[in-house]
Amino acid sequence: MKLFKLQSMVLIAIAFVLGCSEYIIVGILDNLAKQFQIGISQVGYLVTGFALVYAISTPLITLAIGKKSLYKALLILLSIFIVGNLLTAVANSYIILAVSRLITATSSGACIAVALAFANFIAPIKKRGWLVSWVFSGFSIASVFGVPFGTWISKNYGWRYSFYAIILVSIIILFFSILLLPKNIHQQASKNFKEQLRIFGDRRIQIGMFLPMFNLAGIYVFYTYLQPILSHILLVKENFLTLTLFLYGLMALISNQLSGKISSSSGLKKMPEIYIGQFLLLVLFPFLAVVPFIGMIVVMLLGVSMYLLNSPIQIFFLTVAEADYPQSLILASSLNSIFANFGIALGSATGGIVTEYFSLNKIAPIGSLYVLIALVLTLILERIGKLSTHKFNMI
Repeated sequence: MKLFKLQSMVLIAIAFVLGCSEYIIVGILDNLAKQFQIGISQVGYLVTGFALVYAISTPLITLAIGKKSLYKALLILLSIFIVGNLLTAVANSYIILAVSRLITATSSGACIAVALAFANFIAPIKKRGWLVSWVFSGFSIASVFGVPFGTWISKNYGWRYSFYAIILVSIIILFFSILLLPKNIHQQASKNFKEQLRIFGDRRIQIGMFLPMFNLAGIYVFYTYLQPILSHILLVKENFLTLTLFLYGLMALISNQLSGKISSSSGLKKMPEIYIGQFLLLVLFPFLAVVPFIGMIVVMLLGVSMYLLNSPIQIFFLTVAEADYPQSLILASSLNSIFANFGIALGSATGGIVTEYFSLNKIAPIGSLYVLIALVLTLILERIGKLSTHKFNMI
């Protein structure tokens, strides 16, 4: 049991450092715009590009892993991740910065997919929901501590040192991964890629995989431009910006923990109510933000709603794969991350367009349209009768 706890901490730490690297752009948007003398919306497209490469490369890499050692695959991916962040830290042009972010994205998606596959293998059945929610919480912990701390480092020492800090933490995690993670884990062998791809023929998967996409598209229209929204709409002073980002990250951490509880009880059946609430918050934000205190409450509630889908949908994918497509377990583990990042790309690109051609005030209502699509998809998935609460509780 002690070894399981240590291994769990390593997997959570991997998610944490991946989250720090992915989310840090949100906290240093203005700094990068000034450094490379470009507009905020252009820096925002780094988030779009990162997410797109993350989503496209992840299934290709997870398919290539096949029956190879997950241990070796994870170490290689972590090493590439470190190299990508080092290139970011020393980038002297926007092009090099963009390329470095794409390298980091290529390794990040497959890395979390393999980490989640590890979680599925090492956790006792009753602990799977708990561990999955905590691995996803690693990303929220990055929002709570990593992004605000990285923003503080950027403000006081320069944005490059934020990435040096990420590199240092990554090297430490790589060391403990070598030391603690089991070396003999493989997914069930398949004859070819086509056999692994059979999972996409399942109607439950066809509908379910678009849920994380539109879920995060709705939030990331807003979240990508959170720093300028806080500064220019809610009038948060620069001295309090780090604290506000910390509080938002704390709400996101609470979101992941609540996500684990939802997956253990009502599962995906709870999501329609959540989406209705999220839709209303986004639609009403421009009107409520006229009073900054009320606007701040809305921002924090959106933080709480941000990741509630994570554990229920992840457990859903793993349940389907274990029962019917065991040769596709790693691919199934990656579906949430893949389509969540398509959602991040869609949301951040939409936010960039709205910011460039309209105004920051229009961002939240536009995001509500994607939330509405997620609501409809959830209702469709429920209608085809595959959301058995009993089935989820068996995990």
